[in-house]
This record gives sequence, structure tokens and C-alpha cells, in this order.
Amino acid sequence: MLQPIRILIGLIILYGLSLTSEAAEKPVKVYLFSGQSNMVGIGQVTGGGSRWGSQFTDIEISVYKGEHDPGADYDSLNPLKTMEPESFGGVKPTPYPGGGTHVARGFVTVKETGVYEFRPGYAGSTANLMEVDGKQVHSKIPGEDSRFTSIKLTGGQKVPFRITYFTAQANGLGWIARVDIPGTLSTVVRKDGKFPYLLNKDGSWASRDDVWYKGVVTAGANKWLSVGCGASANSIGPELGFGHKLGDYHDQPVLILKASQGNRSLAWDFLPPGSKRYEADGFFYAGYKDSPARWKIGFTPEPINWYAGKQYDDCFNEAHQVLENFESNFPLWKGRGFEIAGFVWWQGHKDQGNPVHAQRYEQNLVHLIKTLRREFNAPQAPFAIATIGFGGWKMQGNALTVANAQLAVSGEQGKYPGFKGNVRTIETRGFWRSESISPRNQGFHYNQNAETYMLVGEALGDAMISLQQGK
Repeated sequence: MLQPIRILIGLIILYGLSLTSEAAEKPVKVYLFSGQSNMVGIGQVTGGGSRWGSQFTDIEISVYKGEHDPGADYDSLNPLKTMEPESFGGVKPTPYPGGGTHVARGFVTVKETGVYEFRPGYAGSTANLMEVDGKQVHSKIPGEDSRFTSIKLTGGQKVPFRITYFTAQANGLGWIARVDIPGTLSTVVRKDGKFPYLLNKDGSWASRDDVWYKGVVTAGANKWLSVGCGASANSIGPELGFGHKLGDYHDQPVLILKASQGNRSLAWDFLPPGSKRYEADGFFYAGYKDSPARWKIGFTPEPINWYAGKQYDDCFNEAHQVLENFESNFPLWKGRGFEIAGFVWWQGHKDQGNPVHAQRYEQNLVHLIKTLRREFNAPQAPFAIATIGFGGWKMQGNALTVANAQLAVSGEQGKYPGFKGNVRTIETRGFWRSESISPRNQGFHYNQNAETYMLVGEALGDAMISLQQGK
């Protein structure tokens, strides 16, 4: 009886290995992202870190004999020497005495009640253990990543802190961030309980090992997909929600290649090659490579230091460079090759500022879709588009003209038969969050609300998967 069971187990293992081998041989799926600042990614992760300084008072630095001993109770030991630094934190903290194991003690007082994250040290000095009000808030063993535990503090209340440094590279540098501001990713995930897949079991931000992110021009992170691939390490774009969706969908690796730049118009900066000059309201408007953006009919224009389509050229030339050197850029995937699996576009803010550009948006977007597919030799690659959604369902004027143009090219609308089943526009107006529940009053960046960026990314991911499934 045991023999048939062994054979069955062997077949299951063999079948599993064959599936793994088959997946390993499949080319990497490449998704090319582009657009302007919201595609770059302005959703805030936390309230933003600032250098600490005046929050810390009554500082004493103690130096104990020898290298750090994890079993030692430094509170019960007599220090070799102590000092009270003139400056703790800021840009130029007072240097530590040097020699032995350093322990900094004192008090910290925040102005506002909230949940805070402490980030002690810089470079080598980040190897330390920090406690605030008797609770561990940071720990980093040399050679490993930092582990942060946020803590709720009451504004105006003085609480003790202690930092024990594990190496000789000790100093008073550090950053502090409030992490419970409404609309930040930290609050949305850790407090509101949304997007739980973004967290590891220990509460740290998760990183995928099957989706790689690379940004060119701006948002230039180059790493496994995780928090901080937007305009800064404290921001996200739609790549985060999208990447998790597509990473779960595919059984081979995914590369998100983002080539974007803020404050750019499809009718000017991103104007695709082959776009023709046209007339409107007594002006010529630039075609591809023309300069300036417009000039009066009957006059010879003086070119400026920019031309129609320059941002298109800059962004997609950079993308070509990455893909043309695929194996050297991604040695982990040597020999696998890649395929353009889809395009993602989120843009339109600048075009709404010009009524002629807004009216021209639909025509330009159709041309962009066709041009990118031809340029990257991916004639049937799915194309997912997100509308602009500023102000939510109250949107009007030129912004509404642009949003309607973006919806008009969606394949299921039937206006462009060639786009049926391969172009899909997702509506973002329902993802708008007001400034009262957001980190910033900055409407053109969706008030930097991280939930908005996550929802847009997930919706784009769902649209892309639906197109690939032929739905």
C-alpha cells in the first residue's frame, strides 16, 4: 500500500517542479507606466520626518567600558565618563566623547498629541536600541534592517528616552515623524485596517520578491516593490496597488518601469511623434518637434528651449535604454527575456488649464496609445488609463472635458473599434478624498491622500487583468 502512495507523492512533486520550471522559463512581464506628477506618486506614507532637536531636553551621554554587551545592564553600571551636549540633533549635534559603548538619556516632549515614529542615527549610527517612556521604538542590529514601533505621545507631556548604541559610530542625529495623520498610508493601513497586504506580520512594510520597480526621469527608486517608490521615500504612486494585483496574477516576475514627469501636458510636452500642427482661435498650435507651443497665424515663431513632444522623447528614450540593456540592469533575470505586457497612463492636470488642449485631449490620447504600441513593438498590449478625478463628482469645466475624453477611448464604449478588449479607462472621481481627511490641502495632488493612490492603483490593476483575461 505504501508503494502507490510514494509514487503518487513523487508524481505530485515532479508535477510541481515541472510547473516551477515552466514558470521560470517564461519571460518577465513588463508594465510601462507614464504620466505626470500623480503618476510619479505624491501619496504620503507618514506625516513626514523632520530632524529632531528642540523636542529633546536634559540630555546626558554616558560612555561605558568596552564594546556593546547585549547582556549588560547599563543603568546599573558606572560609566567611564559623561557629558551634557550643547546640541542634540539638528544639523550639527555636539560630537559624542568616543570610546566604549555610548548611551544617551534624557527627555522628549512633542507639541501635538499623536502617534510617532522615531528614527535615531544616521548611516552607521542607526545600529542602536531606542526606548521612549519605557517602550522600545527602534532596534537595528548591525547588518540588518531597522525595526520601528510607533508610540502614542501626549502633546506637552515630558517622557524619558534612552538610546543604546551598538557600534562606535554613535551621534545625536535623528528624525521623528508623526504617523497617524489622516490620509497617510501609515494611518490608512495601521489604524483604519485597509490594504492589510502591505504589512508584514511584525507590522513593518512588506516588500515583494516577484515584482521589481524601476523609475526613470523621476521617482527613480530601483528595488523590489514596496513602500517608497513615489516622488520620495515617503510617498507612493499607483504602482503599489497595481504591483500587488499583477504580482498575484502572474506566475512569473513582473517589472514596473515608470517613466514620468510632473506638470506636463499631452498637447505639448508629451505630444506623440507624428502629431500634426493645427489651427485654433487665430493661432497655430505646435505639432511634434515644433516650438513654441503656439504662435499667431501669419507670424514666424521664435523657438524656445523646449519643443512639442520633448517629454515624450525624454521619458520613453530612457525606458528604451532600460529595456535594451535588460540583462545588465536585471542580472537576476538573465536569459529569461521580457515582453511588454501592458501600458498604464495617468495624466491630464496640465491639459485642463488650456481649453484648446482640453478639447484636443481625446485625439491626442488615441494617437498616444497607437504610437506607444508601435514604438515598443507591442501592437496588442493592453492599455489601462485612469481619469483625472480632482474634486470628485463635482468636477466641471476643462477638467470634465479631459475626464470625458479619457473615458471616450475606453474600448467598451465602442467609439474606437480597434480598442475593444484592449483599452480600458477606470474612473477615479469616486476615489477623491477631501482635505479634511488628507495630509495636505493640495487638490491637484489629490490632497496627497494615500488611499486615493492605492485605490487608483488597484483599479488599474483590475482593469489590466480583465483585459488580459479577455473580459
